[in-house]
Amino acid sequence: MRRICLTLPTNRPCADTLTALGEEAAYAVRHFGDVEVRLLVLDSCADAAVRARHRDVLDHLPPHPRITVHHLDEAAQGDFLRAVVERSGTRKPELLLDLMLPDRVSYGACTNRAFLVAAALGCESVHRRDSDSRYQKADGRPVFPVHHELRTLGRRAADAAAAVDETALTTAAQERQVAMVGASFVGALSVDIAEIKALDPDVYTDIVGLWAPGHWSAEQRAELAAESFLGAGTEPFTHDRTLLTLVDPMRVDMCNIAFHGVHERVPLPPATDTIGSDYFLIHLVHDAGLPGVLHNRDIVNFHTKERQTGAGFLAYQTRFAKFLLSMLYLHHVYERMAAAGDALLGHHDDGHSHGHGHGHSHGHGHSHGQVRADLVADLVRESVQLDPAENIRRLDVLDASYRRLGGRYVEVADLLVARRERLLHEARSDMADFALLTEEWGALVRAARVTPVHTAEPTR
Repeated sequence: MRRICLTLPTNRPCADTLTALGEEAAYAVRHFGDVEVRLLVLDSCADAAVRARHRDVLDHLPPHPRITVHHLDEAAQGDFLRAVVERSGTRKPELLLDLMLPDRVSYGACTNRAFLVAAALGCESVHRRDSDSRYQKADGRPVFPVHHELRTLGRRAADAAAAVDETALTTAAQERQVAMVGASFVGALSVDIAEIKALDPDVYTDIVGLWAPGHWSAEQRAELAAESFLGAGTEPFTHDRTLLTLVDPMRVDMCNIAFHGVHERVPLPPATDTIGSDYFLIHLVHDAGLPGVLHNRDIVNFHTKERQTGAGFLAYQTRFAKFLLSMLYLHHVYERMAAAGDALLGHHDDGHSHGHGHGHSHGHGHSHGQVRADLVADLVRESVQLDPAENIRRLDVLDASYRRLGGRYVEVADLLVARRERLLHEARSDMADFALLTEEWGALVRAARVTPVHTAEPTR
């Protein structure tokens, strides 16, 4: 039996999404007789009434012997993490706990928590969805990504080839396991900045171009800005298309992704108040030459209103600025990972592989591609030494751009000026934290595998 974790981390009301997620779990067990689903909702909503509504929705999902629901609020997540950190024997328990469950928004940390809980639940893969998204429909029925994820994920690429339309892989990569299956989204931009584009397309190009590497030309920046955050555009789903390949990170999104193996080797950056901090593994899978499947069961993305008002607006724009600053360090790491290629994969299994015995075995040997966390941690640590001059320039461009937009964007510019030193410092220290977490990740995963998920009495 293959045990999988279908997970949704949330900090906002999303009862309808949870109902749909339950339908996706039901689809998985109905269409795949060898699959058992752990439906994991990590609920960070501060409002107890909202959490109670979520629990009620989950309690009323149609029961199935191969679906178990786990609904964990932050207190339950904290209890579990404390037990894991303690068992891991780390020298910095308090810091690690803070990186796993910070008191600020962290897209990477909430997904890292899902990875550890999935390990504790004995799941061989993690399938992640988002609370501000919904499934497309075809012929009146939802189009679930789990369909393609379960057909190929974790299988040797050469064997998975029969389950896809097209393959574009080297011979060496065909011996490795499919580490990731993903698609994108249709609908609203993944980053809530459409208003900037509407106000001034040139300013939009200047701002979005800041996420390019510092040495890129103006033309390259403009091209990047033109294709960024669009997902799969607006074309609705009509029929399935699947490609087994080294998946281009620009073609998949974390609201529509599944990982096998790699998420137990390397975590996501735990950066706080930074959008896009959860995309690291998509790049790692690509750069290490691990096979992935790109499909077109794109999810419908929408934005909730809180990002467009008052404090929510300022907070979101700050997260966007921190995303741009994180790129100084991440591009360095991505370039080094791309240059390392196969060297990112270890020659032997070092005790990280599963002892659960569900379904596909983790193969031994270089060809099966166990990512070397130590090498990744070294590259991340190296990036911390970079000269921050490029980030100072990014903040200067942001300042001028926001002031050109006028109106409430001037307030954003003022806020970024007031926080300039702190933002520069945090962008760098976030990477140092990521290096530490990567070094400790193997121990945390091993500890999680033998730690009960407390509240964690399943809701049924």
